[in-house]
Amino acid sequence: MGGDVDEAIGPEKGPSGAGEHPEAAMRLEPRPARDCPWYLRPFFWNQRRKYGEVLRSALLWARSPRLFLGVAALYGAIDRRRSPLDPALRSLVTVRVSQLNGCRFCVDLNAATLIARGVPLAKVEALDGWRESGLFDAHERLALDYAEAMTGPGCVVDDGLWARLAARFDEDSRLELTALVAFQNLSSRFNAALRVPAQGFCPIPGAKPASAQAKAPHPREGPDRGVRP
Repeated sequence: MGGDVDEAIGPEKGPSGAGEHPEAAMRLEPRPARDCPWYLRPFFWNQRRKYGEVLRSALLWARSPRLFLGVAALYGAIDRRRSPLDPALRSLVTVRVSQLNGCRFCVDLNAATLIARGVPLAKVEALDGWRESGLFDAHERLALDYAEAMTGPGCVVDDGLWARLAARFDEDSRLELTALVAFQNLSSRFNAALRVPAQGFCPIPGAKPASAQAKAPHPREGPDRGVRP
């Protein structure tokens, strides 16, 4: 990530090599929060409290309230306070998967969350080239390697990688890591396919939009009462 959300993603391509159009309009209209069922409004209130505005991705999911509730429940379970995975490691993995899938929205919000969870800016900027960086420890490198294997074409996870993972992560942690990567692939591919733009949450110099400066989220642990990327 080199100082800007565009650089964080790199070329606007997902694992299939298909290019994205970062400035193009969203492919579906988000549902206005005022038009959503009453039982979704507490989610939007929580997002305004936490992020300063409602997430555009959430307003897309809100077009199908049942899907919204299902995704929100799944995310809340994966990113809960008592997860066996460290919060910073979870965010590190979600940013990397988002980069690989070319999701501007997900990189923006998850990078801001990663910084809010205490990860130095230099490390966030180095994530796109983590294999050549000395900023990542063995635990993080293994999780990132596994995330990339799951995200790449064909989800090729060989026995050697699984054995290395087993040496550092217990069975429950491996299950949770697998669920996290799978969920982030669902979320980031959903947002990338529908061209959900970044909302300017990431406090990296040059990130846009300018009107959203200093909006970095302050994540609390436990279930997040809203759809997240």
